[in-house]
Amino acid sequence: MTLSALRDDALRTADGRTQVRLSLPWIRSLPVSCLVDPVVEIDGIRHDPVVALGERRVPARALAEQDGWWYIQDRVVLEIPDAAAPGSHDVSVSFHLEIPYLPGGPDSPLRLPFAFSRPLETGASVASVSRDVGADA
Repeated sequence: MTLSALRDDALRTADGRTQVRLSLPWIRSLPVSCLVDPVVEIDGIRHDPVVALGERRVPARALAEQDGWWYIQDRVVLEIPDAAAPGSHDVSVSFHLEIPYLPGGPDSPLRLPFAFSRPLETGASVASVSRDVGADA
């Protein structure tokens, strides 16, 4: 597996919204449609995020209809409508990954649960080559 799905710079605010940048916790790149049922908790408050794909905002339930790839070095941006206050926050993200090339049953792909939690600072900065999924080149 790669680094934690919540890296040091995963929490940020932009345009009055909170964004959690989620790294792919899998051994190879996957279609973005493989992200299923993401949930974000910030300081114990549950949020059902939308997914920011560049300038577009897509409800998480509509990801199955999206083209595009979640490359292993890049991050999916989960967004909630209120901006987090500056400072440290307890952040948790849970979701499932569908692995399209591994069988999970007779007629369905493998679906794996993931959950990550850690304290994060808003706007932390670290050296990185990551891009946000759906961002223009």
